[in-house]
Amino acid sequence: MSKLNNKVAVVTGGSKGIGAGIALALAGAGAAVVVNYASSKAGAEAVVAQIVRQGGRAIVAQGDMSRPADVKRVFADAKRVFGGVDVLVNNAGVYRFGPLDAVTEDDYRAQFDTNVLGTLLASQEAARNFGPGGGSIVNVGSIASVARMPNSAVYSATKGAVDAITRVLAFELAGRQIRVNTIAPGATATEGLQTMGVTEGSDMYKAMLAAIPAGRLGRPDDIAGLAVFLASDDARWITGERITASGGQY
Repeated sequence: MSKLNNKVAVVTGGSKGIGAGIALALAGAGAAVVVNYASSKAGAEAVVAQIVRQGGRAIVAQGDMSRPADVKRVFADAKRVFGGVDVLVNNAGVYRFGPLDAVTEDDYRAQFDTNVLGTLLASQEAARNFGPGGGSIVNVGSIASVARMPNSAVYSATKGAVDAITRVLAFELAGRQIRVNTIAPGATATEGLQTMGVTEGSDMYKAMLAAIPAGRLGRPDDIAGLAVFLASDDARWITGERITASGGQY
């Protein structure tokens, strides 16, 4: 039997990168998956199509996780189509890197609204929708919450907040059988890195590679397997943890 048979998972920001990898892995483990996206509809539809081709169940659900009405709609879609929710993966996130002198109020609000407020709102709605047996919330953080990464003051602060949210909610929700954990990936090869110009052979790529003892950048599937574990009953005694998945990068 697959680890997540009869489970329903909502993956925020599931249209690409780590989120897409997690959505595919959860479906492969037997879960029905709600693939959320804010603006990348084509990417979300492609993920759902791949899950369906492989015999799984999935739907697309548009919604900006920083907007309460959107969050409620995504969970309502999950309940309407699949009957409920058992797992939430808070993966939706944005980042803007730049030196302190370049930080603006817009940079701050864009990153904190999605990365922090979005995590809180989605967790709130998940807790309201989980059944009497509880559920699992998996937050996708970053090694940036503890690493000294230049030009990332705002982004690193948002991921530090995610770590704090995980610790507090794990304690607060334990009595309701809801587990809350964080995965903290290191540098991972995604579309986002390519958009930033971090392509194989570039100076930034080489610098990232030099910081990883394992000798390569991470891949979405390196993170996805850990998400499946934390979502499953195999992790039933694990809550409030921050698990680094970085190939040894700190």
